[in-house]
Amino acid sequence: MTARDEPPGSAVLRPGPGKTGRNHTADTGRDHTADTGRVHPADTPLPVYAPPERDGPRHPVLAELLADLRARERSGEPALAYYDDSPFQPPQDPPGGADPDSFRQFVLKVHSRCNLACTYCYIYRGADSTWRDHPSRAEETVMRQTAHRIAEHARTHRLRVLRVDLHGGEPLLSGPEPVVTYVDLVRAAVPMGTEVVATVQTNGTLLTGRVLDRLAGAGILVGLSLDGGTARLNRRRPDHAGRPSWPALRRAATLLAEGHTDTYAGILCTIDPATAADEVYTSLRAFAPPTLDFLLPHTHWGTRPPGRHRPAPAPYGDWLVRAFDLWWNDTAPGRPRVRLFAEIVTLVLGGSSRTEAVGLSPVTAVVVETDGTIERIDSLRATYHGASTTGLDVFRHSFDTALRHPGITVLRDGAAALAEECRECPVLRVCGGGNHAHRYAPTTGHFRHPSVHCPDLEQLVRHAAARVGEQLSATSRTLT
Repeated sequence: MTARDEPPGSAVLRPGPGKTGRNHTADTGRDHTADTGRVHPADTPLPVYAPPERDGPRHPVLAELLADLRARERSGEPALAYYDDSPFQPPQDPPGGADPDSFRQFVLKVHSRCNLACTYCYIYRGADSTWRDHPSRAEETVMRQTAHRIAEHARTHRLRVLRVDLHGGEPLLSGPEPVVTYVDLVRAAVPMGTEVVATVQTNGTLLTGRVLDRLAGAGILVGLSLDGGTARLNRRRPDHAGRPSWPALRRAATLLAEGHTDTYAGILCTIDPATAADEVYTSLRAFAPPTLDFLLPHTHWGTRPPGRHRPAPAPYGDWLVRAFDLWWNDTAPGRPRVRLFAEIVTLVLGGSSRTEAVGLSPVTAVVVETDGTIERIDSLRATYHGASTTGLDVFRHSFDTALRHPGITVLRDGAAALAEECRECPVLRVCGGGNHAHRYAPTTGHFRHPSVHCPDLEQLVRHAAARVGEQLSATSRTLT
């Protein structure tokens, strides 16, 4: 499994084109054999911008992000990247920081099945079908042993705050009680003084006022997955009978926005370049999410030759640039924090990223399946069968053992895990090579390639840097 993360020339069998999964390569809309379009000159360095020492910038978004960056620097927060499939901001460490060589985010699978049939789903339509091997729900014995392993890890690394994300499938398929039980067990097991920040990520179809009251009472935040704030924008999210899920999604979003703001973590939105960024941003903003994130779909190179093609079309980049400007120019009360954009601006300012989507921070997340198996982050399921597996489980192995697993360490290796083209790229420190799964090419059998979304990422990074540059003066340094 982990051999596919090795560099070209290593002792790795190179399979031919394999199963790629529906919507994981075909939706990019690019013909790399006839690349056309605009992109910033590839050799132009990206400047570092100098924040003012006294008076802060007047731009509201920039002022907010600079204040956050300075708070992180004062606390000694380590540079760690969290898994993207939850919109909640990572918990901030108390002064003194924490051991960076640890897991800080535990993605716990409550239910392994889903009641929706999203057309772009990377789990159920992806190349890795090992989800079929897992039981539909986590039994309490699995929950207790997982809680024990998390507590063991927290003691070993003296973690004062950690994050637990309850996932699926759809984690609320069996109601809120299994979610609450899992969180209660973890909180009871960790050392005294260790804070557990818990979030459940749901498609919203089973979210009612009663369910929200139960989750809120247990101190569990709720994140929603939506493609926009209208029925038409969510047409790719039907149930298994082909019926639209929008009526239930709208109910869930309205309940969170109007009556459960303290429980509201935010919204995740997978980008569809066929939609208008204006409509998506405006309609989602109407549901008042404290945090919003736009996710690039989990595609990879498929049968096309991988590489840093220049110039190249950038349909997702065009969409993201427009969405960035909508957010950047949004001065009305209630502007959400758009995680992808905020992290890119933070990187442009010389900080570190807290998301796996950009930057070079080591990934601090680990997944526990419904049967207790320990796995790599779910996005890798878009690449090949068995991509997420490690052969470890909570009954026989500690999380420190998982931390040393080659399939985990490669997600923490920063620039050393990237292709040569990426290491020489002037936007490397901000882009970071993008999501690990997006670099995979079945034709070579490994990940040491630029992201399939490389032109889109570069366009967005350079655009964000230009917007920052309009407000601040560049230093003599460049981002390398």
